[in-house]
Amino acid sequence: MNSVPVIKAALLGAGTVGGGVCQILEWQKEEMPQKLGVSIELKKILVRDTAKKREGIDSALLTDSWQEILEDPEIQIVVEVMGGIEPAKTYILEALRAGKNVVTANKDLLAEYGREILDTAEEYGRDLMFEAAVAGGIPIIRPLKQCLAANHITEVMGIVNGTTNYILTRMTADHMEFSEALALAAELGYAEADPTADIEGFDAARKVAILASIAFNSRVTFQDVATEGITKITAADISYASELGMVIKLLGVARNTADGIEVGVYPMLLEASHPLATVNDSFNAVFVHGDAVDDAMFLGRGAGKLPTGSAVVGDMFEIARNIQAGCTGKISCTCYKNLPVKPAEEMQSRYFLRLSVEDRPGVLAGIASVFGNNNVSISQVIQKNVAEGTAEIVVITDLVLERHFRDALLVMKEMSMVKEISSVLRVHG
Repeated sequence: MNSVPVIKAALLGAGTVGGGVCQILEWQKEEMPQKLGVSIELKKILVRDTAKKREGIDSALLTDSWQEILEDPEIQIVVEVMGGIEPAKTYILEALRAGKNVVTANKDLLAEYGREILDTAEEYGRDLMFEAAVAGGIPIIRPLKQCLAANHITEVMGIVNGTTNYILTRMTADHMEFSEALALAAELGYAEADPTADIEGFDAARKVAILASIAFNSRVTFQDVATEGITKITAADISYASELGMVIKLLGVARNTADGIEVGVYPMLLEASHPLATVNDSFNAVFVHGDAVDDAMFLGRGAGKLPTGSAVVGDMFEIARNIQAGCTGKISCTCYKNLPVKPAEEMQSRYFLRLSVEDRPGVLAGIASVFGNNNVSISQVIQKNVAEGTAEIVVITDLVLERHFRDALLVMKEMSMVKEISSVLRVHG
């Protein structure tokens, strides 16, 4: 039997995702030679505490010394699943400079320091792959870089946070308020002990920054992404959305327009007929529009030990193939453009506005007048009596500049006939 070349790898971190990587590599052990022409073998796993027992992980592989990995010439692939900015950033940069290829699942790091890291990979002719950084097990990074490279991508839109999607699904299906759905998500393990990054939209914003950068070939950072979370969504908003034939989803939306990139993360009303409207529970999905392919959608598990591990190991396989072919670094940073990113106030959207007002003649006309004076066109109005002397008005606008809409809101807040501005949400389309 002919011997098969072995490529040695090191794993930085042995938490949930690291455990998944180890498990999948073991599952694939017998088939790797057929799939890759080589085998991949973990030589070292970097951890803080080498004495701690870890199920399914060979304790002989554990080390607490980064230098031991960095200075080992046999290790050709470094896999970072530690998370956080430091020391992950330092380790990745040092690994690339030492001639090692890198796989990372670190969305936080890439969203803020992607340019530096990708430029370093290009300088040293190494592979840097990060499929797991966005949407877990769903293939989207490499499809954008490779399969869809023949397109000018004009829009990337998706549900890229499983926690918030689960919460909104429960609010819709079970008529829960936000606090109830969040508590259930925490109980079932979908929400972290501190869910801020998820429910305020920060996690999704980091992922959308990465997607926009790749899709539009121009650097977009986390700070560029206009971000709103789901904490203000109520059962009443969900109910009105249903009445209008829509659902509410936390969407990351990036558009490449003639005068710059529009990028944001918001809870949005979405037509129930849209493919993303049926993506429920903890599933993620990314919807892409290109000039040649038209519409394409990628759907699957957006997080978890094995789905994320699947993406990480897939990247390791690709690097192994490249090492065998002597072509690492062949796809470097694709952000060769320098497109402007629009400030939020210059972006356009349709809006859903829910108001509590005095129930008397002339109120609706007064609100319509404020909108008209601020260049806001009304598409749809619903009015309901909710109590003696009080009515609830729901307005759906046509497409409008955010600054014009905000100007109208400022005027409304000072109107005596307006008792409360209960909800402001964007509407897709």
